[in-house]
This record gives sequence, structure tokens and C-alpha cells, in this order.
Amino acid sequence: MKAKLLLLLLASFYLALNSCQKNISDLSSAAAKEAASHLTDPSLRTSSAASSFFDPLGLVSASQHGILDTLAKGFKFTEGPAVDRGGNVFFTDQPDDKIYRWDATTGAVTHFLTGTGRSNGMAFDRRGDLIACADMHGEVWKIHPDGSHEVLVNNYKGKLLNGPNDVWINPVTGGIYITDPIFPRGYWDNNDPRKTNNPSWPPTYSQQAATGKGGHVYYLAPGSHSLVRVTTMNGWNTDTWPNGVVGTPDGKKLYVNNWDGDGNGKLWSFEINEHGRLSNMKVVVSGLAGSDGMSMDDRGNIYISSGAGVTGYNCNGDKIFFVSTGGGATNNVFAGKNNKLLIITGGGLTSPPWPNNQDRLTSLKMNVKGVEKF
Repeated sequence: MKAKLLLLLLASFYLALNSCQKNISDLSSAAAKEAASHLTDPSLRTSSAASSFFDPLGLVSASQHGILDTLAKGFKFTEGPAVDRGGNVFFTDQPDDKIYRWDATTGAVTHFLTGTGRSNGMAFDRRGDLIACADMHGEVWKIHPDGSHEVLVNNYKGKLLNGPNDVWINPVTGGIYITDPIFPRGYWDNNDPRKTNNPSWPPTYSQQAATGKGGHVYYLAPGSHSLVRVTTMNGWNTDTWPNGVVGTPDGKKLYVNNWDGDGNGKLWSFEINEHGRLSNMKVVVSGLAGSDGMSMDDRGNIYISSGAGVTGYNCNGDKIFFVSTGGGATNNVFAGKNNKLLIITGGGLTSPPWPNNQDRLTSLKMNVKGVEKF
């Protein structure tokens, strides 16, 4: 009887995986020296921290032995990891308004840019430019390799965005999807209506809704400077915080989660149609708390960062992975030369006010590859 039960469980895992797979057809020299002094110390890159794992499918490389590697530390609040075509990762330290670069060959972390529009979520496009959710003034930036930038959008139909949070670029069409929740920031200008009209938590004001938070997902077509709101279907709750976003490499399916501090968050899937429109909204996972940035592997599994760590689900919503960072996670991305290194931002803190130099960048060697390299 036990043998039969074991066979049934193994069969169900196999079918779930197959089902998912089928759905995937110069800052100053002084500043530079400062960055190098506390970020590229070899002891930081090789230090590690014990962590709890749930990995029934063997997604994590056995070489990790239940340990997360610390690549760098000494940050306030890391976010927005974006992998370039060489497997290098650019990430933000939002309170300091900086972007850093982790080198996939040397492991060094160096300063890339100061003055990022308080960039949060980021992703590389086909040309090697960095698309960044710059929420200081509710903008989306295109940051060029030399650090210069252009503002792609700063409004929806003439009204101020809440604060673009995360981004996914369709690898087939080049179209950009942006989540836009309202998270009031202390660094916003004192006359910013998003700040003056939201004096306490939770926020109740947004220019994107008559009442409530006005949380939506938007689409920016290649070459366009006008957003299209794509969460207009029945069942979408605008009084929420849409946050992490990721899609399949065939460009046919989009996943979006919403941040919720009370454990009522969800992960949705959508079919991507012509002109970037979305349809067939389905709930994949319910009961999520503090969901943030996401990534995807080549089996179609989705990795969601949260206050607990990083949790993986297959496309049917079954939990198939978990790693605790000891202090939560804000985002994650697959990177490295072989695209099998799961890099996680966050982990040194759980919420503001941010203690100085406590946040860190960690990594985990995996047996699966990511799908987000352009």
C-alpha cells in the first residue's frame, strides 16, 4: 500500500512538472573606491549563512548543503535584480538611490550609478538598456550603459502613476509590463500629492482611482510613450498592491502577484494577446503574505520573494521550494555564466526604518536554469 502511495505521489509530481513545461514553449573616483572597499572584500563574497530549505524535487544543487552564499553586504535596502546577457546582475539600493553591478566572472560588486530616480524593479531589454521603475516621480526610465537615461513614461492618461514597482519585458515582442502599487515613500517631495494625501498607513489616495489604491498593471509597446492599462477585466481588485511580475519565455503567459500584509495575497496568471492585452485571469495561489519580486526557471516554476524568504510554485500552484534568508527577500533572479545561480536581494532586514548596512545580496546554486536573460 505504501509503495502504491509513493508511486502515485511521484506520478503527480511528474505530471505537474510536465504540465508546467508545456506552458513554456563615473561616479567620482572617491565614490568608486568607497564602493569597492566594502562591497568587494572577498570575505563578504564567500561568507555564508545557514538557512532552512524545502526542496523535494532537488531544484537546489547538492553543493549548497543548506547554505545561502553571501555575495555582498553593507546595504540599506536592496531590490530590482536584473540579469544581462553575460549573466551579470545589476541591483538597486533604494534608500541610497544607487545601482550596483555583480560580476558573474569575478564575483566583484561595483558601483554603477547614483541618481537613479529611486529605482526599484529593473530588467534589461534587447539592446542592453536597463528598464527601471523609478518611483521618485512615478516614472519608468531607460538607463543606457553609460549611465545616462531617458524617461519613457511618467503618467497614465495625464495622471500621476502611483509608483512603478516591478517590470517584465516580453522576450518575443519586446513589450514592457509594469506593476503600479501605491507605497508612500519618505523620500518623496513634501509637495508630492501621493505623500500629502496619504499621511498615514495604509494609503487611501491615488490619482488612478476615484477611491482606494488604484493598483493596476500597465503595458508599454515597443517604441511607445503611452501606457495601456491591461488589468481592466472583471475580478481585478484595484484596491490592492500589484507587485511582482514575470512571464513565460514564449511570451504567451504573464504572472502577477499582489503584496498583502495580512496573508490574503494572490498569484494570478493571464494569457497575453495581441497588442499586449491580457485575458483569462486565473488565481494560481492564494493566501500569500508580503509577496514581492519574482523569477521563473526553465521548468515553468515561479519563485516569489517575500518577508519569509523565497518560495517556489509550479504552474498549478503547488509549493515545490522554499528557502529562508533569515530576514525576508525583496526580489530574485537567475544569473551567472550558466544561468543556474539564484540571486536574492534583501535578507538583512524585514521593514523600515532601515538600519545602516544590514541588507545583503545572497545566492543559491540551482539545478535548473532561469529564463530571463535577453
